[in-house]
Amino acid sequence: MRDRLDRLVSEMVERGILYQDALEAFERTFLSAVLRKNGHNLSQAARELRIHRNTLARKAAQFKLHKD
Repeated sequence: MRDRLDRLVSEMVERGILYQDALEAFERTFLSAVLRKNGHNLSQAARELRIHRNTLARKAAQFKLHKD
């Protein structure tokens, strides 16, 4: 897995992706995956992530991670 991450980061650097944009893309993708895994149940997902439910709700709204 470390090799795949290294390749992805190298590709992003080569393409000129800004640090903040990379962080936001990772956070959006990661949170979306955890929410899907937990059936978009914010309490369960927040518990798994070990963050406060309100923090997750704010991030979900920020990234528009609504259940489809």
